[in-house]
Amino acid sequence: MNYSIRQFLAQSLLAAALFCTGVSHSQELKLPNLGESSTSLFSAEQEYKLGRAWGRMFRSQVPTLDDPLVHDYLEDLIYRLATHSQLQDRRLDLIVVKNQVLNAFAVPGGVIGVHTGLLLYAQTEDELATVLSHELAHLSQRHFSRGVEQQKKQQPLTYAGMLAGLVLIATTGSSAGLAALSASQAAAIDSQLRFSRSNEQEADRIGMQTLEEAGMDPHAAPAMFERMLAASRYSGGNRVPEFLRTHPLSENRIADTRNRARQYPKVLREESLAFHLVRARVQILHADSPQRAVAEFRSALAGKPLSREASQYGLVLALKEAGQPVEARSELDQLLQHNPDQVEYLIASAELDLAIGEAQAAVRALQRELRIYPGNHALTMAYARALMADNQAHIAEEVLLAQTRRRPGDPGMWYLLAEVAGLSGNILGLHRARAEYFILSGGLSEADKQLKYALKLAQNDYHTSALVNQRILDVSNMRRSLDL
Repeated sequence: MNYSIRQFLAQSLLAAALFCTGVSHSQELKLPNLGESSTSLFSAEQEYKLGRAWGRMFRSQVPTLDDPLVHDYLEDLIYRLATHSQLQDRRLDLIVVKNQVLNAFAVPGGVIGVHTGLLLYAQTEDELATVLSHELAHLSQRHFSRGVEQQKKQQPLTYAGMLAGLVLIATTGSSAGLAALSASQAAAIDSQLRFSRSNEQEADRIGMQTLEEAGMDPHAAPAMFERMLAASRYSGGNRVPEFLRTHPLSENRIADTRNRARQYPKVLREESLAFHLVRARVQILHADSPQRAVAEFRSALAGKPLSREASQYGLVLALKEAGQPVEARSELDQLLQHNPDQVEYLIASAELDLAIGEAQAAVRALQRELRIYPGNHALTMAYARALMADNQAHIAEEVLLAQTRRRPGDPGMWYLLAEVAGLSGNILGLHRARAEYFILSGGLSEADKQLKYALKLAQNDYHTSALVNQRILDVSNMRRSLDL
């Protein structure tokens, strides 16, 4: 990576970092150096490596959401769409960005980013799937790499621009963020976030095919795009949905999408309860206060909500957050009578037990459900937290260690494992878990420190020392690939 590229990264990413809270501004982030081959059309394996390194850098700069229920729902939906898409390499990595901005993006190598604002904006699962299938189409058609091939020597600038631009969108909104950059940098970032008109049309067409083959309604695509365009007209230039800034819409493009949808029969699907339950969780996340969330869900229930059941679930969660567990229990009991096996309600019940100090009841209930749904990630995480509250951190540690073998790429799980390892007195385990968290979150220097702390504690354990040494070597290789 030559000096000019290094300088560009330092300037553009520092500008992005200035708008992030809790991020060191002095740390210079770099992108993987794949050598001269990176200036030609990338191989799938090169894209995969670069995408994962990009994802670690992105996570280190933006607020991400650690909510297993939201993450699992989105991951399941994306994989369902991917199996009906033209995407050959389906090693996908989901990043959920905690931001009300309406945006989603796809990065070569299978990184899919979803802002929580997209869940607030979509009215149905099919509308949400419209955006996700569009992003999968960009990946399957390798639009980004094809654009780089045309630009030849611009690949490092392109990735830097994409990273800086999406960090700015995720932390402040692009208008404010881009204003902080020089005119030339802003123009470079803006251009690298946009696909060509022909690429957008191709992604619309292939995305609609994916929707149809996945059993969803292709007519949701023009409906979603029309509402996006209407939002941009009525809310003013500073409130244009970020998805439209990076994927510009026009009347002609919407007309094309509408005409294309007419080639497919309209699909009448039962509304997805899972979608609306996750949407309710995100509404609470972005509410001004728990009390305001209570008022909003009560108001929705008094009218015609998109999903009455989901609005009642939202009210349960809002009441819990507002310190009203008894009333929350009354509302939840109604939901459980109607749908006693819904995982979201079972977890909410355990959380209400914890709120009133009944940790043992929560532990027993979650144990029972995990026998029915072994390995369920959201239930497992809730169970670990209940065990912590019941002063059984050592058992929580065993539970999470087993779960890391199923889902090794979950930063939130490693963070919780570090906490329970510390509570159970396993300081070696604490450092190893922290290292994995920092690896996934882009903090390779901190990961290296944690592993070296662990190595000192493992001096008399040959097997563990060998594992830690190997991980130190892995981190060293990651750092070398980033040209650090």
